[in-house]
Amino acid sequence: MRQTDAIVLDTSIFTNPDVASVFGADTTAAVTRFVELARAAAPRLTCYMPPSVRAELTHFTDVERLPPDMELEIHLQAPRRHDLQVPGLFLYELIEDIRTRIDRGLRVAERAVREVEPSSVDRTVRWLRGHYREALRTGLLDSTEDLDVILLAVELDAAVASADHGLMQWAEKGGLRLMPAERLHGLLVHLAEGKGD
Repeated sequence: MRQTDAIVLDTSIFTNPDVASVFGADTTAAVTRFVELARAAAPRLTCYMPPSVRAELTHFTDVERLPPDMELEIHLQAPRRHDLQVPGLFLYELIEDIRTRIDRGLRVAERAVREVEPSSVDRTVRWLRGHYREALRTGLLDSTEDLDVILLAVELDAAVASADHGLMQWAEKGGLRLMPAERLHGLLVHLAEGKGD
């Protein structure tokens, strides 16, 4: 790790049950514990979060129970969307990926329609929703919050911390440093205990 390092946090750090559970029993507790560890890890590690991600996080937390000093430890910063340059190859691959996924989604829908029987319409609709979502969204950069995380990481030369595989794949394609979600808790504890010196 560098003498001082920065990470940009995605909502999934606090909402993905496999990752968030190491921080706390629920999303609010996970954020609270993260803030405590980030405070102890400073100044070796600086944490950032785009305001769009912070807004998304409020849907999963009890805002009244969040630490009052949260924004002192997790700095809110929006990427300079108008000033950043994104490589053309990145956009080209994103468009190709979206086109491929739309075609896959169409095939899933066609299969569901061909197999539908009047007595199993509800089952078919559930199957279609699950498989269509998987075909279109799994592994895709599919929200403005995800894009804000990537753009802010580019701007700050920071690592991306997320449990979202699609976001991490696109961060990797963009040449960004990655902080796998499953390692983040251990890093914070390590730095908080002063072992990072």
